[in-house]
Amino acid sequence: MKYQVDVEATVEADVQAVWWAWSDFDRFAEWDPREEESKLDGPFEVGSTGWSKQRGYGRNRITLTAVAEGERWEATTPLPGGRLVIDHRMTDVGDGRVRLAKTYTAHGPLSVAFRLYYARRIRREIGPSFAALAAEARRLAAVAQ
Repeated sequence: MKYQVDVEATVEADVQAVWWAWSDFDRFAEWDPREEESKLDGPFEVGSTGWSKQRGYGRNRITLTAVAEGERWEATTPLPGGRLVIDHRMTDVGDGRVRLAKTYTAHGPLSVAFRLYYARRIRREIGPSFAALAAEARRLAAVAQ
């Protein structure tokens, strides 16, 4: 059993600065309205583990399962009888715009609950999250100049 949710948006931001913000896992809670806490126990590379706590939920363990510098990263969270895989992708579309995309794939028996409850919440909350990422990227780009 599995269920997948795809969300995306195009934002105005520097692609490198988006990567800086999106790959600084420990600082997500500073800019993302969905995040309460997050911590990576090692470098931002495949195999590193950590945890994330979104507002209104408990703490979840994560493992980085893919990292392509400046393009995408993937985190996997164990679920009872399965797992949740979240793929984060970014594409420079020119003119100072970046296409952000996330794919959430729930595997196992909890995919039903994911489809009925969590997917709706993700779709509702991802817009402000992507907007906050773009704002943080613009802030980082200004600091870097």
